[in-house]
Amino acid sequence: MKTLSDFNFQNKKALIRVDFNVPLDDNLEVTDATRIEAAKPTIMKVLEDGGSCILMSHLGRPKNHEAEFSLKNIVSKATSILGIQVKFVEDCVGPLAEEAAANLKFGEVLLLENLRYHAEETEGNREFAKNLAKLGDIYVNDAFGTAHRAHASTAIIADYFEGAKCFGNLLASEILNVKKVLDDNEKPVTAIIGGAKVSSKISVIENILDKVDNLIIGGGMAFTFIKAQGGKIGGSLVEDDKQDLALEILAAAKAKNVQIYLPVDAIIANSFSELASTEISPIDSISDGWMGLDAGPKTNEIFAEVIKNSKTILWNGPVGVFEMEPFATGTKSLGNAIAEATKNGAFSLVGGGDSVAAVKQFNLGKKVSYVSTGGGAMLEMLEGKELPGVAAILA
Repeated sequence: MKTLSDFNFQNKKALIRVDFNVPLDDNLEVTDATRIEAAKPTIMKVLEDGGSCILMSHLGRPKNHEAEFSLKNIVSKATSILGIQVKFVEDCVGPLAEEAAANLKFGEVLLLENLRYHAEETEGNREFAKNLAKLGDIYVNDAFGTAHRAHASTAIIADYFEGAKCFGNLLASEILNVKKVLDDNEKPVTAIIGGAKVSSKISVIENILDKVDNLIIGGGMAFTFIKAQGGKIGGSLVEDDKQDLALEILAAAKAKNVQIYLPVDAIIANSFSELASTEISPIDSISDGWMGLDAGPKTNEIFAEVIKNSKTILWNGPVGVFEMEPFATGTKSLGNAIAEATKNGAFSLVGGGDSVAAVKQFNLGKKVSYVSTGGGAMLEMLEGKELPGVAAILA
């Protein structure tokens, strides 16, 4: 696996695929700069070697060059994080981009305009990739968030950098940390899979059953398992067409000696609202007109005990509607248990948009081992899929 440390960038122009797809507010100001900060070590290594950086990224899903998707909007934030004035060019291929790249001095950073202003990027167009490749001497992929996409800048472009391509620090560490859970783990291994739907996590569950000792299933998806076993779940979220699948997963886990933990009680509400009336109910006897919106106190205790005794922990998905204060306790309790286990020597990996949001909300970022920056890419790695952006560097 070729990484930054395999190259000296002195007098070289590094063409770096970063993931600067960051949220902006109504004033087009960056509201969460985590992804820009995550790219900084890779950029600084190139500059410290005596090279220059040409950064390429997408932002959102533009349809017609809308101004709110211009990467010009993040130049000031990137400048402030890197501590060096970031130059900007209003295209990513063609004469403008080529001139800006040619004029770039060593020690400087240039940000190209949004890749997705060109449809050829998402189409994986070879000519577009070739034109991008003209801009740099060494290709560095540091964009884990798009590594699962076979786009021109993530997968195709690497073909034009034979022997001069590598993973950036962020992408390399993402790969190593997922491997640490799936392959190089210390037992017992516990996976916590939460969120709304079983259907979105089926492949993950099927792939990790051979790798884990305990599987905690929480959040809305738990109700499909409870109902499949004959429980009454009131008006809770359920995928009726996935009940047979839920039973198959339980049977497969049993055959592989994987201990599955489902919630035993829930905080139920009479409407999906912060102002709803709430009660604690056994998970399998929720009255009609009520819905489960958070894990209950007994469940929190059971989950915490399992986590406490684990050496490797994967957390993907919340166990309640944590965005609403009355239903945040279960997810917060889970996060605190993972932080405590980490403090006591366990390795913990958190990934997936909602889990990462929860980690931020409860200030747990520094209390877990690793927080992944790419939800979709991490899920596909956990499913056992080969990511095009990773395969392109290894080829």
